[in-house]
Amino acid sequence: MQIREGEQVLKIFYPHYTPFVFYMLKVLLGILPLFLFLYFLSFFISTKWYVIGNLLLVLLFIIVVLYKSLVYWLDRLVITNQRIVHVEWRNLAVRDEAEIRLQDIQDILTQEKGLLSYFKIFDYGTIRMDTASAYVALQFKNAPDPEGIRRFIYHVRNQ
Repeated sequence: MQIREGEQVLKIFYPHYTPFVFYMLKVLLGILPLFLFLYFLSFFISTKWYVIGNLLLVLLFIIVVLYKSLVYWLDRLVITNQRIVHVEWRNLAVRDEAEIRLQDIQDILTQEKGLLSYFKIFDYGTIRMDTASAYVALQFKNAPDPEGIRRFIYHVRNQ
């Protein structure tokens, strides 16, 4: 993302941490059966291979956690005084960037988790910004406090 002349970054929003924690719990639950299988296999293999197997599984888990952490936390929504830029990483090699000029925004829609959104830990959702064209111009998933972001964008736009 290049900052243009006369443009100032007002605020940067990163994805909420709760969906990331839920995803990491799924990864942990996915690798636990492998540890269980290795435990039952330990009765038939030597201690050396049992330790090596456990170390390889731990290494695999650490690599998956680091990779997913990088991809998740590199996503961001940048609000400047002229435009809104959404940077989304599909993986470490592919990055999508979408931008909307503030004056082109026609509608901002938010979606949250209902009553759970009153608690800060569950106050995340999707914010979608539409322009006059027929397609969704920008969509930021797992946005922290989507209503707060919407109010901030309207405030910046009306200044």
